[in-house]
Parts: sequence; structure tokens; C-alpha cells
Amino acid sequence: MQVWPGTAYPLGATYDGTGTNFAVFSEVAERVELCLFDPRGDEQRVRLPEQDGFVWHAFLPGVEPGQRYGYRVHGPYEPAAGLRCNPAKLLIDPYAKAIDGRIEWHESLFGYRFGDPDSRNDDDSAAHMPKCVVTNPFFDWGTDRPPRHAYADSVIYEAHVKGLTQRHPDLPPDLRGTYAGIAHPVIVEHLQLLGVTAVELMPVHHFVNDAFLVDKGLANYWGYNTLAFFAPDPKYSGRAGRAGAMVQEFKAMVRALHQADIEVILDVVYNHTGEGNHLGPTLSLRGIDNAAYYRLVQDSPAHYTDYTGTGNSLNVRHPHTLQLIMDSLRYWVTEMHVDGFRFDLAATLAREFYDVDRLASFFELVQQDPIVSQVKLIAEPWDVGPGGYQVGNFPPQWTEWNGKYRDTVRDFWRGEPATIGEFAARITGSADLYESSGRRPVASVNFVTAHDGFTLRDLVSYNEKHNEANLDGNADGESHNRSWNCGAEGPSDDPAICALRSRQRRNFLATLFLSQGVPMLCHGDETGRTQQGNNNGYCQDNELTWVDWDRVDADLLAFTRRVSGLRRAHPVFRRKRFFDGRPVRRGASLPDIQWFRPDGSEMTEEDWDSGFGRSIGMYLNGHGLRGTDERGEPVVDDSFLLFFSAHDEPIGFTLPPAEYASGWELVLDTLRPDGDAAVVAAGAEVQVGPRALVVLRAV
Repeated sequence: MQVWPGTAYPLGATYDGTGTNFAVFSEVAERVELCLFDPRGDEQRVRLPEQDGFVWHAFLPGVEPGQRYGYRVHGPYEPAAGLRCNPAKLLIDPYAKAIDGRIEWHESLFGYRFGDPDSRNDDDSAAHMPKCVVTNPFFDWGTDRPPRHAYADSVIYEAHVKGLTQRHPDLPPDLRGTYAGIAHPVIVEHLQLLGVTAVELMPVHHFVNDAFLVDKGLANYWGYNTLAFFAPDPKYSGRAGRAGAMVQEFKAMVRALHQADIEVILDVVYNHTGEGNHLGPTLSLRGIDNAAYYRLVQDSPAHYTDYTGTGNSLNVRHPHTLQLIMDSLRYWVTEMHVDGFRFDLAATLAREFYDVDRLASFFELVQQDPIVSQVKLIAEPWDVGPGGYQVGNFPPQWTEWNGKYRDTVRDFWRGEPATIGEFAARITGSADLYESSGRRPVASVNFVTAHDGFTLRDLVSYNEKHNEANLDGNADGESHNRSWNCGAEGPSDDPAICALRSRQRRNFLATLFLSQGVPMLCHGDETGRTQQGNNNGYCQDNELTWVDWDRVDADLLAFTRRVSGLRRAHPVFRRKRFFDGRPVRRGASLPDIQWFRPDGSEMTEEDWDSGFGRSIGMYLNGHGLRGTDERGEPVVDDSFLLFFSAHDEPIGFTLPPAEYASGWELVLDTLRPDGDAAVVAAGAEVQVGPRALVVLRAV
């Protein structure tokens, strides 16, 4: 076989039409072998002849897409010093753009003999390892363009590729659970009717199915255990049997969603990998250059610093680790055409030495990068390390999952006392968290539920978690439900309990869509999805977590579409700036926002300080805001009154005087979602609740 020197960049396997260039970084390596595998699994080893700046490389003429490969790295093996090279272990290319097969758990994958962590295991692991695949970079994107929805106009839908599509009866069986299933017209239409502008896909990077789960007969369902940062996981591909074809399928999905004006955001896990702690397997980075890629304990480099609760943390202080992350992000934007990223445990990426630093190198690189800085960047602003809760502290171009919004909205609707003040702050964009740093309401990604925790239906149906199916003695997952289960624990046939639970779901959904900021809906919450009280479905790749399309709550789905449409039609619900309490334009007398007690009087400082009850009215002045109607024609927005009441009994709200409006039309009532519209005169009284939200439009 001909072997030419090739080039050090780009890293990974790059096909140019005549052959493939291979390049891999390792500062610690003494020799690197490229391993090529034929269809029978026979291996041919090629020593990489060149090394420039610790990048080992070669060009192989005639090597084409579909070629399976891996690496073996020769170098020091001294775990006590943080060095773990072992050429007996076949290693995944950190820049692999496709991977064929999955890990078969076997002792040979580990650097030591079971039962003796201090031993060395030189058994060859190749037979039990997946193989990297050379891909064809060419794809017909046609006229594809990024939708580029403004944050203020965005509605994010958090979805799992398999969970959303696996049980849909109108999908062809071979498309269920796949990227192509997400792109199917029946799924696209569902998203469009919900007003979704962006699908946030749970991890699709190739990930490790944990050995301890496999031993229990379970599986890693969520995918937060990345092995390769460039490769879409073949588990979600209907073409998985064809090497590298999942890349084409993924691109086709993105193209189809873009044609429907829907963005694609990836939930990405750059804070750790699936190699785990010092007792984990040697699959990729550990065997290539352990000390460069991972944070090691300073005084005990045989062990890993763990800010993630998964066994290791990537070493973002090292330039090649930063390069790996940034190259991956650019690849998914430029080559796969995705529109943004949600960063799992993003606070970990800010850790350079000990404390979380908002100006860490990673954020500086993102800020100056001409590609990555231009897409949507969403942080999960916490990790499990000291000082890791960083809601409100990310750089200006970032948005954040607002955990305080989730907790406060749940507390309010379960009737927690003295929450009015914080509730008002959260539904108006959390200015207390974001305004001082020059950010806007859209910095807050609002959510009530997400993949991690109870579904919306379970949130109002269970006081306690029921994670027995996870085979961990019900000890995993959050133990406290910060909601109110509306009666008996679990399913109920009591009409009153069922009605109250349905109303609470409508309360949560209406609050979410009518709050300032960016709403995020968790897949299946609009259909009444249940996990039977399991609030940690990470290992349940089965009917427990998949959306059951045969049991859709049609009324809830219709309500969700309706309240999403209300948000979409009126820019007063999606402001680009914080409220300031001043008149909306020169010569006007009414402020942009006003708060009312149920008796119609304006809230005072004393009312706010006292925590004032469980009911409040909010006036939103839409005059001066411009939007578009359903035909795209420009319109001046309306003004609205929203009455929130978490009381157990009905509360009478007195409408404000005629200077606000001569009359008000009822447009939404979570107590009577099918009620007829009615016009009420200024100063009249409107009954709200028990436990309900009412929306009125000025006429």
C-alpha cells in the first residue's frame, strides 16, 4: 500500500476524491499506527510516517469512503503519572465523522485485569470495538438556508429522535426511531401546528452504552455519554448497516426541517466522555493522550477530576482539547448545517483551574469565532462541582436554561406562599438575572419540564418518584417534586381530580407560552405523555419513555396549539426588551406594564414586600408594538390583561378603569378552555379559578 506524508490538518480522515488524509494529535505518543479493516474484519496496520506539532499524519491514495479504521498508539503506560498508552487497545479517532458498530463489553477494553486495578491488560480489544468510517463529504444541499429565527420569535421543542418517532402509527416502520422519521411530513406537520421554530435534539453524537446498564438489561437512552464529537449515532439511522450512510441521512433531516422553516439545535456533551473514571475502558482519548484531554487530579494523576458526576471532565485548559471542541462545533454548523447548540453542564467548560470563570478560554474562543458565534448558543448553566450553579452569569451572546423560572412557576401554581414577587420577575424575562449584563429577556430559555425529571402529566399526578424500573432501588433521580399532585398519587378515575390535573397542565403551558423569554416545550407534554412517575428515564429505551401516539390527549394538544398561536400572533408576549414601567410612547399615559391586586388597585411596594397572596393581575401594553397577522400583513398589537390565581377557591378580579380600555374580550381561560368569547366592560368583575389563568384582550 502506498503511504504518502500527507498533511497535519485537517485532523481526522479527509477524503479528497483521490484518497484519504489521516491525522491525529498525540503529544505523548512515540509511534502511531493506522489500522484499516476490510469487510471480513481483517486488520492491516500502517505506521503514520510524519509528525508535525504533535500531529501524526499520512495520505493513503485510493482509500475511499466506507473504509473502516482505528488507531493504535505506542507510548508510555504509567497510570500513576497519568499516562495510559497501550497499543493493544484499538482507539476511536476523536475526529471520526462516522462510526460503524457498537461496543461489545469485554475485559480487553480495559487497561487492567478485572479484580486487579493495578495490573496491566495487554489483550487486543479490536474485536469488541466499533470502527471509524471514512465519509464522503459531498451532499446535495440544494437551496438549503438556515431559517435564522430571532430568539424573541422562537419556540424550542426538546425532543429525542427515537422517543418522538418510535411509536408513531403513521410513520413507515423502517423510519421509526430515525433521523428520517424526524424529517417525515407527519412529524414536521405536528411541529408546525405547535408553532415550533426549533427542534432541540437530545444527544446524537455517537455515545457509549454503559456497561453497568447493559449488565442490568437496560440501555443508555438519553445519550449523555459521548464517544465521538463529530459522528452522528448510527442507532438513529435507518441506514446504519451502510457504513457512513447515517451522515447523509442526518443531512437530509436537517434539509427537510429547514424547508419547513424549523431550525435544528443539538444538545451537546463536551464536558466529559464515555470513558469514565480511572476504572473505565480505554476507547479513544484515554489511550491517545490521557493527560492532554482529561482533567487529572493534581496530586494524584491516576485519578480524574469529576465536575460532571460521570467520572471525568475534559481538560479545556489544553489547546488541543479546546481545538477539538471548536472544530466539532464548526463542523456541525458548516458541514451538517445545524443552527445552534445546547451545552450540557456548560459550567464545566468554564473551569480553567478551580472556580467557574465566565471569561474562560472556551468562551473567548466562541466569542471571536466567525462561525460558532453566529448560531444559537444555549447553556445548561450548572454542573455538580463547587460553585457550579451559574444561572445568569454566562456571556452576553449566550442564552440559558432558566432553572429559577422552572422552580418559581412550579412553586406558584402549587400555591407556595410569598412567591408573587419572584413569579412576576420570572414571567417578565428575569431582568434581575440578565439586565445588568446588557442581556435581554431572550437570554432566558423558559421551561417547566425537560427530559430530566417528571413529564408535565406526571408533575401534577405524583408526589413521589417511581423509578423502580431503573433497578437502583428507587434511589436515583430527584426525590422532591416541586409541584402539587392534585389529589391521589398516580392515575385516578375521580372526575374532580382529573379535571384539576388537566387544568394545572393548562396553567403551566399557558404560563410558559405567555412569559417573556424563549419557551421550551418538552416533547410529548402537549399530548399528555406519562412515564408512570419515573423522573429519571435515562436508561429506559422502551415504551415507558417513548411518546404514545395512540393515546394523545386531543384537548390538551388543541389547547397547546391555541396558546402557542396566541404568542405567535402578538409581539407583546415576545418583547425584545425588558419592561421599564414607563409609557410606551411620547404623549401616552399608560406604562408598558402594570400590576393589579384582585380588587383592581395597583400593586404597591408594600404589597410586593409582603409577598401578597396567591393571585395577581398583569396588564401588558401592546400599543407601539408592531407584528404581523396570519397573512403576514403588518398590524399594531393589542393590549392584554392576564389574571393568575393559585387559590383553591374562585377569586373575583376587578377590571381596571376605562383609561386602560373600554372593554375586554375573554380570549383564554384555563378553567373553561372551550368557553365562548365574551366582552366585559371596564370596571366589571371577572371570576378566576380556582387555580386558573385568564387572558383578556382590550377592545
